[in-house]
Amino acid sequence: MRLVVVGAAGRMGQMLVKTVVESEDAVLSGAIERPGSMALDQDAGEAAGLGRLGVRITDDPLVALLDADGVIDFTTPAATIEIAALAAQARIAHIVGTTGMTDKDLAKIEAAARHATIVRSGNMSLGVNLLAGLVEKVARTLGTDWDIEILEMHHRLKVDAPSGTALLLGEAAAKGREIALADHSVRARDGHTGPRKAGDIGFATLRGGSVVGDHSVIFAGAGERIELTHRAEDRGIFARGALRAALWARGRKPGLYSMFDVLGL
Repeated sequence: MRLVVVGAAGRMGQMLVKTVVESEDAVLSGAIERPGSMALDQDAGEAAGLGRLGVRITDDPLVALLDADGVIDFTTPAATIEIAALAAQARIAHIVGTTGMTDKDLAKIEAAARHATIVRSGNMSLGVNLLAGLVEKVARTLGTDWDIEILEMHHRLKVDAPSGTALLLGEAAAKGREIALADHSVRARDGHTGPRKAGDIGFATLRGGSVVGDHSVIFAGAGERIELTHRAEDRGIFARGALRAALWARGRKPGLYSMFDVLGL
């Protein structure tokens, strides 16, 4: 499968390039960076510390996507929306790991999915998606007498909060309870907040150091507590999940899919 990596010179992009190159089922056919990037015109392999691959980093997505079967994208909402439109025109798979999207951004992704096969997830790792499945099941089993709190920590450079993974877990909990997360989400507490409302799903965010990603979902009942936790120690888990999603998406009909679809959960 011929794959293009967007944001190829960034930390996640370099990991994606490495994962694609090491795969027996895919080849790196293109690499994209933002206009003005210092990495433009560099060899994508050299930028990732792999040696020369013969794939030049470009800021022209039209050129990069010309002969591709799919594109993997862990960048920014604005860049992802642009790539989604181009992937829809080219009728190729688009794997989206970008977080921090607004409802308006997501609506544009859904529109592009009418013509492209899009797999979007707040987290591409197998472990996190298995965790989300467990969270949904536990939330469905326990009543609203059990409070749900989601705690996440990431490195100091992360720019969005709560993390896409925390929101993914929140959506899983809300689905288990058959409620809308938007109507029961508590993102911040400060000052005299009053007692906790039954049914709310709380989020707490920590930032610091070089933490790749820690997530815990806490179910707190009267006299007992259940904690489900996932800790990411290597960005390679996200890259491997994205590659698996790309291989799964090839040849499937247009639509918006998730890692639950990829993993058959």
